[in-house]
Amino acid sequence: MLHALIEKTVTGLGYEVVDVEQAARGLLRVYIDTLPAEDRPVTVEDCEKVTHQLLHVLTVENASYERLEVSSPGLDRPLKKLADYARFAGQEAVVKLRMAMPGAANRKSFQGVLHEPDGETLRLEFEGNEGPAMLEFSLAEVDKARLVPKVDFRSRK
Repeated sequence: MLHALIEKTVTGLGYEVVDVEQAARGLLRVYIDTLPAEDRPVTVEDCEKVTHQLLHVLTVENASYERLEVSSPGLDRPLKKLADYARFAGQEAVVKLRMAMPGAANRKSFQGVLHEPDGETLRLEFEGNEGPAMLEFSLAEVDKARLVPKVDFRSRK
């Protein structure tokens, strides 16, 4: 109920909900991202705009929370939905599976480059013992998945 309300409000403002967490002592955390078409990072102004609107909606709907925190997902953005894997195809990610993969030396954790999903099948190219290998898995098999941050410390000249 609460998640659907937040999702409707945030998408109505032109943003994407990455995750919603209900933490200890009534803290409600909402992670937002800009839409793929915009291809820009989330700004403080974006978070302020969403916070302002959510405060009104949550008050009107009499939602149970003490504090609201709206932020960007960060450089190591979590991958939660099938659409996230499609959006970030070609980028490096770390994928931790719920169960070890028998064909991959019983590993659970893999780091590599995301490939475009094939229907419901997600794909990650990683460096195996015998060279490059392709891991195929489903969203249900994923425990956690995050992008590997790319930071450029060179000056902006």
